[in-house]
Amino acid sequence: MKTTILAAGALLATGAVAAPGTAARWANHAARRVNRSSGLRLPAEDNGVTAKVNGTDKNVEYSSNWAGAVLSSSGFTQVVGTIIVPTPVNTGSDGSASAWVGIDGDTCGTAILQTGLDFSITASGEVSYDAWYEWFPDYAYDFSGFPVQAGDEIRITVTASSPAAGVAILENLTTGGSVSHEFTNQENQLCEYDAEWIVEDYESGGSLVAFADFDSVTFTDASAIQNGAQVGVDGAAILDIKQGDSVLTDCSTSGSSSVTCNYV
Repeated sequence: MKTTILAAGALLATGAVAAPGTAARWANHAARRVNRSSGLRLPAEDNGVTAKVNGTDKNVEYSSNWAGAVLSSSGFTQVVGTIIVPTPVNTGSDGSASAWVGIDGDTCGTAILQTGLDFSITASGEVSYDAWYEWFPDYAYDFSGFPVQAGDEIRITVTASSPAAGVAILENLTTGGSVSHEFTNQENQLCEYDAEWIVEDYESGGSLVAFADFDSVTFTDASAIQNGAQVGVDGAAILDIKQGDSVLTDCSTSGSSSVTCNYV
């Protein structure tokens, strides 16, 4: 069911067709996609103490895997945001990161309805993109037939029709392409407590992948449906990724409809 979307300039969704690259690079990429999973927000720890606020005048919490903005209340049934596909920075080592929108996973830990785009880079500078959908705690599954390249404008939407059903949609506003997946009768049900716009250091095989320098990701036209009414990101909690002693992101909101995360 997994299909990789490879990039070298313009990108094409691939099946059995090989793009230029070594067998080892392909093996590493395939291994990373196996059991790829987003996860619940994990607290960052500093000398065994959970770090929650960074001491600035913005409402920031640290996490080891999530950066971005989270609204927490009740009655969230849709989350939308639009990103420009970034180009990861070549730092001389392999890395990956993901941008997604979702419902739950912060204050509700039973399930997450989410979809988004992974962006990865090898030590030699080769870039790949993978579009995916997930109803956590199941694994993420890659969309096929969804060409993506750096600079494309991608609208990301999740909608819950009930706590056990919903749909994930990705639309490439640059090319006109779109993909979707419908979820039904999910055993692990949503609480509809959280709306999220996230850049993540995701998991593969039970461990966080090496976090890529993704440069910058901005979610524009960011909104959610809460109890039948549209809301913006006003009042959202701001998350930054902290791993060990290093803070790796600088995230903020602007107005009521924009969330920006920069790699630092």
